[in-house]
Amino acid sequence: MTDGMRSGPARDAVVVGGGLAGVTAALALADAGVRVTLLEGRPRLGGLAFSFRRGELTVDNGQHVYLRCCTAYRWFLDRIGGAALAPLQDRLDVPVVDVTKPEGRRLGRLRRDALPVPLHLGRSLATYPHLSLAERAKVGRAALALKGLDLADPALDAQDFGGWLTAHGQSARAVEALWDLVGVATLNAVAGDASLALAAMVFKTGLLSDPGAADIGWARVPLGDLHDRLARRALDSAGVRTRIRSRVTSVSRSDNGRWSVQVPGEALAADAVVLAVPQREAHDLLPDGALDDPARLLRIGTAPILNVHVVYDRKVVDAPFLTALGTPVQWVFDRTDASGLTSGQYLALSQSAAQDEIDAPVAALRERYLPELERLLPRSRSAEVRDFFVTRERTATFAPAPGVGQLRPGALTKASGLYLAGAWTATGWPATMESAVRSGIGAADAALRALGRPRPRRLFDVEEAA
Repeated sequence: MTDGMRSGPARDAVVVGGGLAGVTAALALADAGVRVTLLEGRPRLGGLAFSFRRGELTVDNGQHVYLRCCTAYRWFLDRIGGAALAPLQDRLDVPVVDVTKPEGRRLGRLRRDALPVPLHLGRSLATYPHLSLAERAKVGRAALALKGLDLADPALDAQDFGGWLTAHGQSARAVEALWDLVGVATLNAVAGDASLALAAMVFKTGLLSDPGAADIGWARVPLGDLHDRLARRALDSAGVRTRIRSRVTSVSRSDNGRWSVQVPGEALAADAVVLAVPQREAHDLLPDGALDDPARLLRIGTAPILNVHVVYDRKVVDAPFLTALGTPVQWVFDRTDASGLTSGQYLALSQSAAQDEIDAPVAALRERYLPELERLLPRSRSAEVRDFFVTRERTATFAPAPGVGQLRPGALTKASGLYLAGAWTATGWPATMESAVRSGIGAADAALRALGRPRPRRLFDVEEAA
């Protein structure tokens, strides 16, 4: 029995949305003794980080990674009992292959040493073969300037990262071979389309805060095993009533002052409601007066991610993942073991900021990407392609454009007892799994304060770690 369950009357909460934000909010509320119902319109939990079956494969809709600095998502993994299934690298090490160079001279690495910041990246930068000596020196100076930015300065949100990089001496090559290499994957936008505030947050937190902050973690099992199966088990153990295929049609205040959450054929009563759904859906469900300018949610743009999936009849690459230059291919991940494939090799290409290709026919994408993989991975030239397919998330993230910060709302609304969660809310992070979990913690925290319930001690752990 938690501390929260030993004090005060029982209260009821409804969480709308079963993605990472909603699951986190539901767990946090239940851990404090609140009776929670979680409603999800899809037949599964996990939001946009999910898996599905394709023949013998279990396929993730897209490749998701996290960093050691993602303390909230790490808390989430621990909370659902999944940390061992999505381990972190011992030390940051990213193979970077430039296909424009002769074979044998293509490979560079971004890796850290066991030294304090910023020396932990010094040797890697000094020997990085994809930039000239002068470009490397200028990168170091720009990194120090970035480290000096005040993330609390609202002026940063109005500037674009690309313009800032140009003003700080970064060549187009440096942007391609370093800044966008990291930024496109984390922000889902090229530097010129990204808010300086969000970009600075990513680079300061991931690369310039702690030597191990950018160590990469990823699931060695299908995402559905984590975000659906284990999450549902944790919710069940916490006493949360989880209802899938339950799409909410309205949220309104009842005559008795409580909230009424309408699903087809039923109305659920609650003392607190957390809307953990995408911004457009939240806008449609918000009651009048809940936000001063609800239309601002509709001004938060979206950005797509395309994932290209290729199954070969043999192994064509040894690294668990790599990233590439001089080719449309961005990041390549080996998903063979995680998918359950027993022979050959299954690669997933994660293509962020994919506005130009998100609606391209599969045949056109096959014609484009298979030759590029042959350029990138010489062993693929003699391999047979057993399967080729794509997954598309047209609204994968919010667009991190300059000015987006002033559009992102916090957890609190003007309607007492109604809270917002989602990676698109004002967490300070771009649209990542980390941002989603942080938003769920923030919404639950605000609800618990209003309900007079003590917060579970475990919620403090992630805040202390952050």
